[in-house]
Order: sequence, then structure tokens, then C-alpha cells
Amino acid sequence: MDLYPAIDIRGGGAVRLTQGDFDRQSEYGDPVDLARRFAAGGAPWLHVVDLDAARTGEPVNRATVLAIAEAVDVPVETGGGVRTLADVAELLDGGLARVILGTAALDDPGLVGAATAAHPGRIALGLDYRATPDGRAEVAIRGWEQGSGRTVGELLDDVAGAGLAAVIVTSIERDGMLTGPDLEGLRAVLASTEVPVIASGGVGRASDIEALAAQAVVAPDGSTRRLAGAITGKALVDGRMTVEEGVAACARFG
Repeated sequence: MDLYPAIDIRGGGAVRLTQGDFDRQSEYGDPVDLARRFAAGGAPWLHVVDLDAARTGEPVNRATVLAIAEAVDVPVETGGGVRTLADVAELLDGGLARVILGTAALDDPGLVGAATAAHPGRIALGLDYRATPDGRAEVAIRGWEQGSGRTVGELLDDVAGAGLAAVIVTSIERDGMLTGPDLEGLRAVLASTEVPVIASGGVGRASDIEALAAQAVVAPDGSTRRLAGAITGKALVDGRMTVEEGVAACARFG
């Protein structure tokens, strides 16, 4: 399992939101400087999101995203405001290793297949969810501000066989709370898809990374499936865990 230090960008700066609430924001300076720090600490990947673009579709921080990819020697994945094949091509041509489709995958169901066909191995699907009163995991869109009416499981069924490089599953209710990841929900995702799964939301310390790395389900063919990655942001910038500690925790079950 790989560690993915997260950098969220809003108004040109690095920020962290709590439970996806734009009114509950902490600021952490220059995103490019933060990326360099994470890379210097041994991060194997970086996870970068343009929050402004995720809400509006306007890629106002794209120059900063591209600057991050140029500034570090580790692969960078990015999402937020990616709405068209032209957006995907601009980011990949600009040095990003992987592009994440979120809202656009629901608005334009054909986009996932078109993007994976044009850029095999470089497209991920981002599924950010909230638990509904009846226990469903409803995917949210447009910067987590709207419900989609679709569940994580339904959308995974829709993209089966599309050739995705990964699916990134975020528990919105745990994001930024530092209270631990949704292990039960992640096991259900692992059991329902063959696509590599990257977990996000709730990591507060290195022991949470260890708990994610330890998760395993037995697939129908008898093989054991584990998480491919873990995203963490606030725990790193608040000093609860170092990149080095997170990388070491990932390796303990690998």
C-alpha cells in the first residue's frame, strides 16, 4: 500500500477542510512548497485537488497544479474540475501522472470510457460519499455540496471493465476529523471491485495507516485483495504523523 500525502488548493493556497465544509478551513501556505516537503520526506505519490474547480468546474488553480508536478520527482495525481477530455489531456501532457474524474463521471457517463481508452492506466475515479439515514453510501458531487442519488456500489458497477487505474473512496464525514478511517465501508468496496482501491478520510496517526494496510478480503477467485493506497493530509500538516512514519506504516503489511 502506498502513502498519498494530500494537498488541497483553494484560492491559490494549500488548505484543509473539515468534513468537506468550505466554512471550516485551515490554511497551510504555498502548495508547491508543501509538495516539495512531502516529496523530500519520501512520499511515493502526491494527491492534489483543486477545490475551487471541484465546486464550479472552472480550473482556477490549474497553473498551481501543473507547477507542483514540475517541482517534484514523484508521480502526482490530481482531481477537481476535470470535466472534459481536453482537461484530461492538458493535465497529463503537463506532467501529471494520473487524473481523477469525479463529478464529470456522473454528468457524462461516457467520459470514463473515453478517457481510459485515450489514456490507459492514467485515469482514476473519485467517489466521495456520505452515509444516508437508511445506511447507503451516497456519492456527493460538485465539491461535496450536492448529493448524486447514486451509491458507491452502483457507480462501481457502472465502470466495471472500464480500465481504471484506481478508484479513490473518500468518507466525507471522516475527512479532516482525524478519528480513524471507515474500515467497514472500505472492506465492502474491496469486496465489490477488482479496481485498485485508494482510501481517504479519517487518518489521524500512523496506526490508522497500519489499520488500512492490514485490511484484506478474499476475492471470489481465492486471491487476497488489499488497499492500494491511503491518502492523508491533515495528520501530516498538523504534525500528528510524518511522511516517513506513514510510509513505514504502509510497508508493515506489504
